[in-house]
Amino acid sequence: MTTTTSLLSTALRLAEQGMPVMPLREGKGPMGNCRACRKNVCGGRRNMKTPGTCACAAPCHAWAAATTDPDVLTSPAWADAWRQAQAVAYHPGGAGLTVVDLDNADAVAWARQTLPTTKTVPTTRGEHWIYRGTLRSVNGVRPGVDLKSTMSYAQWRGPGTGAMVALPEVVRALAVKQPSVVRLKPGIVTATAPAGGGECRHRSPAYLERGIAMAEQRIKEAPDTIHKTVYRTFLAVLSVHGRCGCLTDAHIKRLFTAAQAKGESLRNCEDAWTNARTTLGM
Repeated sequence: MTTTTSLLSTALRLAEQGMPVMPLREGKGPMGNCRACRKNVCGGRRNMKTPGTCACAAPCHAWAAATTDPDVLTSPAWADAWRQAQAVAYHPGGAGLTVVDLDNADAVAWARQTLPTTKTVPTTRGEHWIYRGTLRSVNGVRPGVDLKSTMSYAQWRGPGTGAMVALPEVVRALAVKQPSVVRLKPGIVTATAPAGGGECRHRSPAYLERGIAMAEQRIKEAPDTIHKTVYRTFLAVLSVHGRCGCLTDAHIKRLFTAAQAKGESLRNCEDAWTNARTTLGM
């Protein structure tokens, strides 16, 4: 069986399972836009910021070309693309999925300590953790971690192992864009732990301690966008630990201390904490 036949066969099998697929050229990139759409002269989906499927006959507009239609996949217009193809990709959002792309060993270690276990697929340098549910795709949500879902594609690397679970709040929190700053009244500090009252999901006090320690480490390792990292970290901590009452003011002080050690002001810490609580409805 030739490489072309093998890749097309894989694509057709995935399409039967409801996964929109497309060919990838050498280097894991999508096929270039068709002649009518090169350099966005078609006027549509400029810079891939507009959702929607591709109406071009040949594979075009990257993730938007992904399809489950076997007639399209085997059409003459796609034949040349399959001859050039080096791999098969799929559109996770189109299949109702999110891929947490872990690009190195440190990222994998973080996921194993932080995220709910789900279907896992080995990659060249790390792993793909796949969840049911969609969100906006964001690269670099933390070192070595990308989120691939809507308006994105992921290389198919096999069926993986483990049972797929629903997209958890801790992953959703990573994709949330920080809202406009909610300013606090001068002199009033509202950065306290939520009252709680929900069901505790912590397996032990050590689970909570590990979560706080991971959050402190994430802030410590933050690159230049420290304010965004602080907000996302606060959001992730609250989404996992904020509703049951186990999170204490002492834990919050530790997070604030870590952020201030990186140069974040107390005022910005308070704003980020308030915004995170507001986003989660606390």
